[in-house]
Amino acid sequence: MNVTEEQERVRAGWTVAEVHLWCMLLLTFSTGMADVFGYLALDKVFTGNMTGNVVILCMGLSGTTDLPVTGPLLALGAFMLGAALGGRAMRGRADAGSRQVFALIGVVGLIFGAAAVVFAVDPPENGSAAAYGMTVALAAAMGLQAAVARRIGVKDVTTVVVTSTITGLAADSRLGAGGDQPWRRRAGAIALIGAGATVGALLLTVSAWLSVAVPAVITVSVAILGDLLVRRHADAPAQPEAPGRQPAGTSVTSTKQEVV
Repeated sequence: MNVTEEQERVRAGWTVAEVHLWCMLLLTFSTGMADVFGYLALDKVFTGNMTGNVVILCMGLSGTTDLPVTGPLLALGAFMLGAALGGRAMRGRADAGSRQVFALIGVVGLIFGAAAVVFAVDPPENGSAAAYGMTVALAAAMGLQAAVARRIGVKDVTTVVVTSTITGLAADSRLGAGGDQPWRRRAGAIALIGAGATVGALLLTVSAWLSVAVPAVITVSVAILGDLLVRRHADAPAQPEAPGRQPAGTSVTSTKQEVV
């Protein structure tokens, strides 16, 4: 990148693709905490990792373990419902950076905030109707988040699972295909969901409500700041095109998104 391009980038600030990437990475960190909360505070139920719920459900159905059946089953159904509602809300909207997208992320944060209040006032017991209701609400929120992340389309960052990200990181490494890959993004997503799980487990030793309040704060912050940054970019005056640079309207954003 030459000096002129660097100066233009500083004046323009982050691109929309960069805003989306960092928002999705922060939500991935939050998911790590949310899944730890579900597994340890809601009787071995994942709120975001549906692969884990399928495995737990089927082991429970086998009758050979003491793993739960009702909780994972409710989480699966609620997650699908949340994802469906997210898809419906964004139907026909071509702009993935629209205010409605970040508003939906804000809804996810508010649901987690409500869960934090419930746990702070009167924590439900495992197996109770209140605990199952909490499972449904949080899993639906994570389904909504996953639908929004899918619509934004940051490759390898779904915010709720990193299996495909790990596969891509290994398959495209020097030991694998050896091609160019966005390894920083992939490694970052893997590290962040793990860091979120670690932080979530530590917060649970302090208080259950705190371990769900922090994801709520992160998610609401992502919704607010993401919307502000995207709108700021949209309102910024267009920079004059340098000779030989790619014209406006081409896939600059997608290219930037691939190599981060």
